[in-house]
Amino acid sequence: MASIFSKIVSGEIPAYKIAEDDRFLAFLDAFPIARGHVLVIPKAEIDYIFDIDNETFSDLHLFAKRVAHALEQAVPCQRIGVAVVGLEVPHTHIHLIPINKISDMNFANPKLNFTKEEMQAIADSIKNLL
Repeated sequence: MASIFSKIVSGEIPAYKIAEDDRFLAFLDAFPIARGHVLVIPKAEIDYIFDIDNETFSDLHLFAKRVAHALEQAVPCQRIGVAVVGLEVPHTHIHLIPINKISDMNFANPKLNFTKEEMQAIADSIKNLL
């Protein structure tokens, strides 16, 4: 059964896409813990990040780094926090989260709600800096 992220890759489920190439995709988290919370995934459905071959692992992180630099410019923050949890969706993904303090990275924090227009504006502001 395809993961929700594979359905985003195939276009079955819409997403606010930030960056994409033939192997990777970055999009806004639908349940963000911070404004600009981005997920970066390989398009290939691989459940566990440490099961990825070395080249893909490295390239995924380089892709995420490029997105993080644009995100940092688009959303004022002290840092872009990086997390790989791997339990919530059986598809490797990296969280890029604008943070100002360590508690901003707490996934138990309430999820934020943005309108479709706000989500699109956030996505566009990041995309325009890539």
